[in-house]
Amino acid sequence: MNGELKELKLTINGKPYELKVKPQALLVDVLRKNLRLTGTKQGCLTSSCGACTIVIDGKAVKSCSILALQANGHEVTTIEGLADGDKLHPIQEAFIEHGAVECGFCTPGRVMSAKALLDENPNPTREEIREAMQSNLCADEGYVKYIEAVEIVVKKTQGGS
Repeated sequence: MNGELKELKLTINGKPYELKVKPQALLVDVLRKNLRLTGTKQGCLTSSCGACTIVIDGKAVKSCSILALQANGHEVTTIEGLADGDKLHPIQEAFIEHGAVECGFCTPGRVMSAKALLDENPNPTREEIREAMQSNLCADEGYVKYIEAVEIVVKKTQGGS
C-alpha cells in the first residue's frame, strides 16, 4: 500500500500543480525532487534547523515536518516565489544589503520566516522578530544581522528610507 501514489493538488508560488506522490513523501522532498524548487534547503530532517521553512497559507512551516499530502489544496510559497523576475523581494534585498546571508544555507528559511511574520504583523517589535526567527538555526552568525535586516524592511515599509 505504501507504493500506491496519491493525487496532490496545490498552488506553489501562484502556479497550480497536480502530481502523484507516495503517501509518506515529505513536502520538502516533493518541492526539491519532484518540482526542482531547490531553494528550500534540506537540513536536519528533524524539524530542528528551519532551513526548509516555507509559507503555507500565510504561516511559516518547516517543510520537512509535514507530508506533502497535508499541503493538498493549500497555497504554498517558497523562496523562488518571492522575487518578481530580477527584482528581489524587499526582505531579500535587506538581507543582502545588511550582510545577513553568511554562507547562505539557512537564508531561504530565514527569509520565509520573516515573510510570514511581516505578512501577519507589518510592524513587529524586535522581540517579535527574534521570536519569529528563533526556529531558524545557524552556525555562522549571532542572529543580530538577521533581526536588523527585518527591522530595515519594517522601517522602509512604514515610510522611512
